[in-house]
Amino acid sequence: MSIKLRLFLILALATGLVWLSAVLWIEGSTRAQVEKVLDARLAQSANMVSSLISDHRIEVGDAADKPATITMPASADYSRQLSCQIWSLRGDLVGASSGAPQSRLAGKEGFTTSLIDGENWRVYSVSNADLGVTVMVGDRVTMRDSLVYDVVAGLLWPALVILPLVGLLIWVSVGRGLAPLERLETALRVRSPVDLSPLPEGPAPREIRPVRRALNGLFAQLERVRRTERDFTAFAAHELKTPLAGLRMQAQIARQAKDDATRGKALAAIELSVDRTDRMVRQLLDLATVEGEDNAPEWVDLAALCSDLSMSLRQPADAFGAQLTCDVPAGSGIVTNRFLLFAALRNIAENAILASPQGGQVRLSVRQEGWNVVIRVTDEGPGIDPADLSRVTDRFYRGRATPFQGSGLGLAIVVAAAERMNGTLTFPTSDRGQAVEVTLPR
Repeated sequence: MSIKLRLFLILALATGLVWLSAVLWIEGSTRAQVEKVLDARLAQSANMVSSLISDHRIEVGDAADKPATITMPASADYSRQLSCQIWSLRGDLVGASSGAPQSRLAGKEGFTTSLIDGENWRVYSVSNADLGVTVMVGDRVTMRDSLVYDVVAGLLWPALVILPLVGLLIWVSVGRGLAPLERLETALRVRSPVDLSPLPEGPAPREIRPVRRALNGLFAQLERVRRTERDFTAFAAHELKTPLAGLRMQAQIARQAKDDATRGKALAAIELSVDRTDRMVRQLLDLATVEGEDNAPEWVDLAALCSDLSMSLRQPADAFGAQLTCDVPAGSGIVTNRFLLFAALRNIAENAILASPQGGQVRLSVRQEGWNVVIRVTDEGPGIDPADLSRVTDRFYRGRATPFQGSGLGLAIVVAAAERMNGTLTFPTSDRGQAVEVTLPR
């Protein structure tokens, strides 16, 4: 259901309920007033007849028709509906108006409601002890209901004309009120898929401004993602092209070499290029997986994770003559995504191994700080140049003092993984080499 139709139905229903409530209130109020006025009319008529009989200004037989001759403003029809009976105190009918029922109207003095010949009557009775008679004046309840109905009908008939006009005004008003939203929808629909520029700032209702700000924020994020993907593709293509070109050249050297020493150097260079290409491809896959990981948390045993990390880095550690040691208290653990944590620590430790001198030590330690777990990796290499700290986590950026040829993706993967785990990456000062810390909530 559209917002316009929803608002129209809500407003129309609310208007109808208000109108119905007003009609019911008026009907109740009118009925109460009619009952009050007509009861007073009955009492006035009965007392008048009794007074005329007492003063001998009218014969008892003619007195029963007297109430019909007394009219009230706009009530001539009502006066003709009144019925009067005069009964003796012995129980004999002395007189009755034309149209009065044959049965006795009431059995006691004052106001009563009687069922006579299948109809409800409202009756007022007054006794005249001097003459020994009781005067009864009454009217039908259905006649009273008819009077109330006429009043309510006078309200409902205009409603049949007014309510459709109100409905039309509500529909037009809702349409005018939603016009800014429709203009926003039109502006988005006619946009090119590649157009991620912000929506123009202009006068807009208060409710539309947050939507426009949110859309502009989304466009900015999409533009950054698109630019990152474009740069990523260009850098990846360039980085893959370089080792592949080196492989081709070294393969040609090895094929044309006339001595074993030259051929051996070429094959060693090929092996190095293959290792470098393999590491970069693995990091590209890790980066794609880290950014797309669903981040399902689980309990991770840090000691077991460190053991798995040592096994996966045994080959580069042996090749560079470095040693990876873990200082993890038994039972240490954290609730997080295991793949993200493993990818982050592997890239930090691998960078530390590649940057370490022959026989250098790479140490991984774990400590708790309040509700956080801090994982620290230190090496004995030259460290990161302070001038590179602001950009060292950028993709494909290589520091100036890097002793090995990397792809520039390792720390970018660490930052992406840490953000997905609600953690942070820092580079604290160290007496020797480089220290890297990942802080995660327990």
